[in-house]
Amino acid sequence: MDCFAVSIAQGLDTDVRDVKQQPKVMLMAFLFGLFQGGMPLIGYFAGNLYADFFSRYAPWIALTLLCIIGGKMLIESFQKKEEHKANWRLGFLLVMALATSIDALATGVIFIPCPDKLWIGISLIALVSCLFSLLGCTIGSFFGTRFKLNAEMTGGIILIGIGVKIWVEGFLMN
Repeated sequence: MDCFAVSIAQGLDTDVRDVKQQPKVMLMAFLFGLFQGGMPLIGYFAGNLYADFFSRYAPWIALTLLCIIGGKMLIESFQKKEEHKANWRLGFLLVMALATSIDALATGVIFIPCPDKLWIGISLIALVSCLFSLLGCTIGSFFGTRFKLNAEMTGGIILIGIGVKIWVEGFLMN
């Protein structure tokens, strides 16, 4: 759902019907799926050794990353007068993929008692995350092209909200 929300924000400033935009959208969806599926895999191999660390600090790391990016977007939404376009730089997409998936590291330990389900589980996680990212970007594009929302402000609020959600969930799980 984190990928979905970020994808909606990216889609607000993107016309997914434009052939030039489609590779960017596909790259974002691929990266989100890769990170969402890859983090539980890393968590599985890190196992019990690092599970406590990830469950304790992942919410703080995600909160920090998402609030920095979201806060920067909010500040820029008030400063810029020219039209803003969604940020499709690879570095930005990688940070977003990492920030929205870092809490999935701790979930990898659920596969320790049933390693035969690992590859099915992470494949499904990756596929669903990828598809939800595509759907989110399409929904964002639909509303963004019709209602001309301030995508940078909306995206900043969404990112900060996701960071706070991950942080709160981290405390509820501990």
